[in-house]
Order: sequence, then structure tokens, then C-alpha cells
Amino acid sequence: SLIGSPVILKILQNWVPRVSHYFDKEHYTYAGHQIVIQESIEHFGAVVWPGALALSQYLESNQEQINLKDKKVLEIGAGTGLLSIVACILGAHVTATDLPEVLENLSYNISRNTQNLNMHKPEVRKLVWGEGLNEDFPVSTYHYDFILATDVVYHHGALDSLLATMVHFCKPGTVLLWANKFRFSTDYEFLEKVSNIFNTTVLAEFPESNVKLLKATVREN
Repeated sequence: SLIGSPVILKILQNWVPRVSHYFDKEHYTYAGHQIVIQESIEHFGAVVWPGALALSQYLESNQEQINLKDKKVLEIGAGTGLLSIVACILGAHVTATDLPEVLENLSYNISRNTQNLNMHKPEVRKLVWGEGLNEDFPVSTYHYDFILATDVVYHHGALDSLLATMVHFCKPGTVLLWANKFRFSTDYEFLEKVSNIFNTTVLAEFPESNVKLLKATVREN
């Protein structure tokens, strides 16, 4: 069951839209840094969705409660990389993952926005939910302090694989931060499954955007 009463927030317009003919380049500012994101029109994962804005904003504003400095952070479904870049700026060792076809744009955005920073350089890796987890990310070697996931739940057939991926990475001591737009019954059904497996708290709600930000940890008994 869900614990706690969430803080009610709105997603701040801290970006300046710029439109070019072929690619959209969006300019954001988080934690005092200008971030330029190239969106790809060919791929669903290559657009900045509201959950990424919501979690980026929350991490920027709550650095004492959620201290990412020198922590190991994994983002699943990183898309354009905005959130991974913000986590890097906040001092984390970031691994950004997504499907193979998204990695080129993801790598481009991450390297271009972090190359001049005196921070841990993020790593970009392929991760198909539910596939090859034990081979590519064996639990004996890979332990993460935080798993970040934004807008990973929408109309797709991979929800069971997504849940299996969350379970694989969410070990004792790991915090899963998941921000998502909640519109459909499938979104709430997935939330129910997460709540059945993990200790789940709603940290924040962004009612204007229908976004909820959840924190989940492994039940240790």
C-alpha cells in the first residue's frame, strides 16, 4: 500500500523552446547549468516527456533529502538523456540505458552536455527490459544506489518485462524513483503491481500534468 502524503507541485517552465527544421533542440536549465537536448523525430524514446521534467525538478530542489553525490545511479529508458544529465550535474556516477535505436541520440546529448563538467562521466549502455539482465548486469557486480525511471509506463506490451527489470535492479539499499503520467487503467494497474512488490511512497504529484513521482524500496523481511 502507498505511504505518506505527497507534496503537490507544478512542472516549472524552465526551458526555452527553439525550433529548427529537422531536429528540435530544447534548452533547459537545471542546477545552474544550461542543458541542450536534441530530440529525434523518428523515435518515441527521443522526446522529453513530462515525467523526466518532474523528476529533474524534484532532484534539483531536494538535494538534501536525495543526495546523489558520488552515488551509483542507473536510468532505465533514458530516452533523450535529460534526467541522466541532471543526475550527473548533481554529482552521481550515472549509467543511462535504453533500446539500441535510441542510444546514438542519447550518447550525443549526454556527451555534449557533460564533456566540460568536472563530474563523473556518464556511461551509456544498451538495456532491453527483461532481456539479458543476469548476463549484462550481474547482481554480484552491479549495485545501484538509485534507479531512475520516467514515463516508462504507457501503452506498450513490455510492462511485465519492465517490472522484472525493476525487481532485478532494486536490491536492499536501492531506491527506485519513478515518475509517470497517470492517464489509463493500465498505468494504475502497473502502480498496483509495484506497490504489491515494493514499499511504495508517493513523493510528489504534479496534477496539471497528471504526473506522480513515486519512491519504491525492497521489502526486507
